[in-house]
Amino acid sequence: MRLRVIAAATLLAAALLAAGCAVGPDYKTPETPLPVSWTLEAPWREATPNDMADKGPWWKRFNDARLDALQDRALAGSPTLVIANARLAQARANLDANAASRFPQLGLGARASRLKISANRPLTNYATTNASTVQNDFALSLNASYELDLASRVQRTVEGATASAEQSAADLANTRLVLTADVANNYFNLRSTDVELDVLSRSIGLQRRALELVTARHDLGAISGLDVAQQQALLETTLTQVDVLRKQRAQYEHALATLTGTPAPSFALPADLREIRPPAVPLGVPSEILQRRPDVASAERSMAAANAQIGVATAAFYPSFIISPTVGVDSRLIESLFNGPSLLWSVGVSATQVLFDGGRVRANVDFAKAGYDATVGNYRRTVLTAMQEVEDGITGLSALDSATTQAQAAVAAARRVLDMATSRYEGGASTYLDVITAQQSLLTVERQAAQLQGQRLLTAVFLVKALGGDWEGAATLGSVARKE
Repeated sequence: MRLRVIAAATLLAAALLAAGCAVGPDYKTPETPLPVSWTLEAPWREATPNDMADKGPWWKRFNDARLDALQDRALAGSPTLVIANARLAQARANLDANAASRFPQLGLGARASRLKISANRPLTNYATTNASTVQNDFALSLNASYELDLASRVQRTVEGATASAEQSAADLANTRLVLTADVANNYFNLRSTDVELDVLSRSIGLQRRALELVTARHDLGAISGLDVAQQQALLETTLTQVDVLRKQRAQYEHALATLTGTPAPSFALPADLREIRPPAVPLGVPSEILQRRPDVASAERSMAAANAQIGVATAAFYPSFIISPTVGVDSRLIESLFNGPSLLWSVGVSATQVLFDGGRVRANVDFAKAGYDATVGNYRRTVLTAMQEVEDGITGLSALDSATTQAQAAVAAARRVLDMATSRYEGGASTYLDVITAQQSLLTVERQAAQLQGQRLLTAVFLVKALGGDWEGAATLGSVARKE
């Protein structure tokens, strides 16, 4: 009779399980209004990058072996990347732990003891006297426990853990992108500083020769000491700028050391004046940002995890059922432990239902919903920021391309002005102040041209980062978005 009751209870629980449905909202990616195209100016045009391809070594597009080596060192030795990898491993382990709740939990128990029973223990029958006995007790049991996921609490928990693991993977990709972008930015800043230092070095050579010239003319009595003092002041000012730039270069070098996991005193990069041209970057369409950028993917997975938590909190309103079968053997003699009479077993179903909790479950649901709303807001903010950064990169590169062309023309013009001012001074047609002014103008425009070239490289890195990293197949899928 008891077996029939147990079997009926088990069948009823199975029926409830089959009829159960997940509580809480099913996750749907929110719709985000996006423009159909970028705001482009010549020479830009849209291309179609392969968004499913690996967005890996984008820095190789700059064709700089030193940058490639620095990136490899950073990816191998950056503590920040180690932290991100460890967090991903934690998230995956947490997913495995939660996924294990879908399966029955099995346990093996064993007991071996020798015990004495008190003769003075309370009587169970007044007609029978108690006796003291000393005996052995050997037991071996197999226990099982399985939660019937009627309200899909376990399912929602696994969904949330899955989304969290995917979010950690996206965070790792974003950390990698940010790290490589930081390395490139500091490297190009350092290279730009090298070019500026070269400009100053050439200007100092020119100014020293000019100082020798005016000093010789002063010694001959052809000019006053004012011209000498003016040229000396210009030279000292330029030398001061060299010291400032050297300080900035050292800071970029130290930053690269830290990013590559190297102690700053042990790291050094020689000066390099080779010209680097930014690569042509395929833009694609705005909606592809949602697929390419790891920070957008991370924000979207955060929404999925928060949505699953609503289901987990809502499941607390419903009863929970746990099936706990046990089978084993128990005997006072070890040689008869596995005999038929030693067999014992039990099958049971336990159920719990919250009747009154002062609003705790409802508060937990409200808390989960508010958390989800926060992730939705963060997702929309991340997408809008992505749109802004891409537009900033597009307009920035277009403006810098035009400015660089103008700066190169200004350098050529300033050199002609200096030549004419020097000739006029040597012919006595003008004062030395015109030469000083021309020298200052040439130095200014040459430094400006060097800075603009550095800004072009930095803006190209910014745009690649804004687009989510590297691209593949652009040459066959729409070719180049920007022509030099």
